[in-house]
Amino acid sequence: MSLNENIEIIRERIHNAAIKANRNSKDIKLLAVTKTRSIETIEEALSNNIEFIGENKVQEAEDKIPHLKEKFKEFHFIGHLQSNKINKLMKLRPDLIHSIDKYSTAEKLNNYLKQHSMIQDILIEVNTSAEDSKFGITPDKTLSFIKSINKLENIRIKGLMTVGIFTSNEKLIRDCFIKLRELFNKIVATEIPNVEMKFLSMGMTNDFEIAIEEGANIIRIGTAIFGARNY
Repeated sequence: MSLNENIEIIRERIHNAAIKANRNSKDIKLLAVTKTRSIETIEEALSNNIEFIGENKVQEAEDKIPHLKEKFKEFHFIGHLQSNKINKLMKLRPDLIHSIDKYSTAEKLNNYLKQHSMIQDILIEVNTSAEDSKFGITPDKTLSFIKSINKLENIRIKGLMTVGIFTSNEKLIRDCFIKLRELFNKIVATEIPNVEMKFLSMGMTNDFEIAIEEGANIIRIGTAIFGARNY
């Protein structure tokens, strides 16, 4: 199948999942995960109604984003952010960073932003599956973490992100997303200054329909758009 057909199928599936959840599919951002994809392939996706792209690695983003400027609506950084890569990433001007889970990283990011008179929107990455192999802060520590970094004045907290557990057990997957949504609602109710809970980034190729049913408004899709990765 062509890239265009893949995108059409994904949009149809998003639409159907939204209807099932009594939601409007227009409220859900489809973020095309462009990790390992060539500039030409990404350009093809962008010419087929993809507006938002996400990269996992700073070095790879450096090689691609400058060539794609003006072609996408938003560039999101969705991988683990190492503090020594902050300078390089910020030169690419990401619209949203999905993966803040350490105070030291947030502080270094804020220092860079202050020096360059910039403001950055971020999401807090939460490890909802309690897997050691995953990044993210534990759900029980998320609220206090947000309260500690909301004092960093050049960062804007805009929501939460998680990676669901990789399994065929739908209940375990759904539990991850329910946990994130409940946490999101709890943070909204707490009314923390400088925190605008706007985005729930959850759901990938294997589980995005479940994520939509549980409230996701950013889904991160790579394989279902571009096909299996060729490393």
